[in-house]
Amino acid sequence: MAESDTATLKRVAATRALDFVQTGMKLGLGTGTTAEAFLDVLAPRVRGGLNIIAAATSERTAIKARGLGIPIIPLEQIAPLDLTIDGADEADRDLTLIKGGGGALLREKIVASSSNRMIVVADGSKLAMRLGKFPLPVEVTEFGHPVTATRIRAVVAGLGYAEFPMVLRQKDGATFRTDGGNVIYDCAFGSIGDAAKLGAAIKSVTGVVEHGLFIGLATRLIVANSADDVLVLERSQHG
Repeated sequence: MAESDTATLKRVAATRALDFVQTGMKLGLGTGTTAEAFLDVLAPRVRGGLNIIAAATSERTAIKARGLGIPIIPLEQIAPLDLTIDGADEADRDLTLIKGGGGALLREKIVASSSNRMIVVADGSKLAMRLGKFPLPVEVTEFGHPVTATRIRAVVAGLGYAEFPMVLRQKDGATFRTDGGNVIYDCAFGSIGDAAKLGAAIKSVTGVVEHGLFIGLATRLIVANSADDVLVLERSQHG
């Protein structure tokens, strides 16, 4: 799929998400290109009189939102939020997600966990039968991070993930650091069986701050396959 086509589909999904935004809401705003597509369609509504306030999941999102005239308030001043709208690097039909490709997984999870609902917007390429093709980001403290990485490998080996690429994320020739000053290891598991078990195992390692598996947080997934084909999935009450 061409980059221009993907951008168009992200905007289609983002526009559909606007249907769920009502005046007076407190919103959580995600990070990444799809979340930014939502900011682009939200801003004209705000200028047109839609009365909302929002918390951002990254400095990048906060800067862009303020530039578009969207009011950004610290999360602790407005939580709990009515709705968070964010993208995903990968999603399955149970609305379990892999997030963190943009490096904001910790703040994204904090904001999503502080929201009554979470809508995920995506183009069709992000919907997977089984998660894991997209490498799972794991945010760890910088101190001793190679030791932490070794311990992550050890705990997940017990779940059957014995051999997989695990790469310390780089950006512009240097180690990537999150807004919180942590580093990220991208773990290419290839195929994830039990996401909850894997997430619990990774989180049990001292030094791990958070992982990019979002389980039981998304309540609705909007997937644009084309301008005329938009799939809306809702998590079941048992999900």
